[in-house]
Amino acid sequence: MLAFRSEAHAQRWCDQHRTPIGECFSLDQAWRLGQVWHTDRLSPEWKRASPEDAEETFAGIGLTSEFWRLT
Repeated sequence: MLAFRSEAHAQRWCDQHRTPIGECFSLDQAWRLGQVWHTDRLSPEWKRASPEDAEETFAGIGLTSEFWRLT
């Protein structure tokens, strides 16, 4: 993951490095995803999220593009 100040900045970087742009999302969304995704990661009861549960988590923080679809 790379951090950019705007989607335009990300696009310029991708153009310069001849790589396709990936998914852009805000730092707030990244923070919320980290909080939700890793909250109980060290718990002995932790289990991997199903693809459906992961999509629900993504959608809950506004990550709804095709990139975030797992099923």
